[in-house]
Amino acid sequence: MNRDSLVPLVASPFRHYINGGWETGATAGVSFNPSDLDEPVGEYVRADVRQTDTAIEAAHAAFRDWSLASAQRRADALDAIGTEMLGRRDELARLLAREIGKTLPEAQTEATRAGQIFKLFAAETLRAFAEPLASARAGVEIDVTREPLGVVGIITPWSAPLAIAAAKIGAALAHGNCVVFKPAESAPACAAALASIIGRAGLPAGVFNLVMGSGRQVGARIVAHPLVAAISFSGSTDTGTRVLQAAAARQVRVQLEMGGKNPFVVLADADLDGAVDAALSGAYSSTGQRSTAAARLIVERAVFEPFVDALRTKLAKLSVDHALKHGTDIGPVANAAQLERNLDYVRIGQQEGAQLVRGGQQLERATRGYFFEPALFIGEPEHRIAREEIFGPLAVVLRAHDYDHALHLANDTAYGLCAGICTRSLERARHFRRHVQSGLVTINLPTTTVEHHAPGGGRKASAYGATDAAFWTAVKTAYVAG
Repeated sequence: MNRDSLVPLVASPFRHYINGGWETGATAGVSFNPSDLDEPVGEYVRADVRQTDTAIEAAHAAFRDWSLASAQRRADALDAIGTEMLGRRDELARLLAREIGKTLPEAQTEATRAGQIFKLFAAETLRAFAEPLASARAGVEIDVTREPLGVVGIITPWSAPLAIAAAKIGAALAHGNCVVFKPAESAPACAAALASIIGRAGLPAGVFNLVMGSGRQVGARIVAHPLVAAISFSGSTDTGTRVLQAAAARQVRVQLEMGGKNPFVVLADADLDGAVDAALSGAYSSTGQRSTAAARLIVERAVFEPFVDALRTKLAKLSVDHALKHGTDIGPVANAAQLERNLDYVRIGQQEGAQLVRGGQQLERATRGYFFEPALFIGEPEHRIAREEIFGPLAVVLRAHDYDHALHLANDTAYGLCAGICTRSLERARHFRRHVQSGLVTINLPTTTVEHHAPGGGRKASAYGATDAAFWTAVKTAYVAG
């Protein structure tokens, strides 16, 4: 795709996209560049309840025609979105790096992933969802089909504002639903850029709508509105619990993707260098701001000290700097609240007796930003830094007596998103894969190793509800006499 022939991706002020048009808002805010607070990304508008209602009503009005549209029409629209995203991945990556603080290579990976997700759902649209079933009676046919639900409210976090939104929006549209999308308030530029691309894909007015603003006002209204048939939410466990309670009161479908405190087990027989590299990537890539980050490093006692020494050495070599600077390994944390949260947990860890091996300080760089030195602790399973989600570049190493103890520590958490193990033993790898209580498992790989075409999910406090077609559609069973 020739970039010179393209219209601008997005421009400040970043506006709502409602019923096929761009709208201003009731109030305004500013999106700041966490690498350089003196260079804001731009202004954005916030919706109020009235404007949120307008978006929901537009989606509801568009649903009948869109739900009856041919699979090819839906596939063409989703493919066009994916094609433009992939053609503009460099622009999207730079915008993502400026707004969230991911390094440019990480941002390029996410932008690429988001485009691939839309193309994946374009192909998924063309799959047949009819499931013929043999009847027990002669002369009777049974057909099981899936039909779209209606208006789907989609609420996403700032941690992966393109990829998570793509997965939810792509699935909803592929199955014939209409969308009201509320992004995190700290990622409005990425959301507006995505809406700009979606708006050029030939969707009828009202099928896709973007409303920006606070969770307390816009998010709560989407969850409570009687025309919203389903809610897909990614974010914190506390907020997700409130969304679940509100959805249950209306008896509407809900899907939650929430927190994690993910274990990464290193056994004595592991390739130590490979285990250290996997732990380093899993714990600290994307500034630790991924739900799949390896926050608890559980190491068998025979290799505990060598592992800690090697990880500390490699951690010291990482460059923390401006996200767009060449050679930066770790960018800033995304916002002031997350920086303060990281610093608070460093203090909590030290107060509870955990040993700070390295890092944990706010850093100064050439530009004014939210720079934090990645922290490594040696701790105990009862320490808060080993039990509570921090969502930053802070990992705690726990000592395991043997494999059985390591597995126990891995499962000793309220969360169950993902888990990893490094071992040369096929028997132990198989046992861990079967018995660890998580939705994702990695063997001799970082916990952040996920691919766009593979299903995700979680257990316990990390997830709720289906993540496949069962969530986005309703089943209809027809009995037909011959």
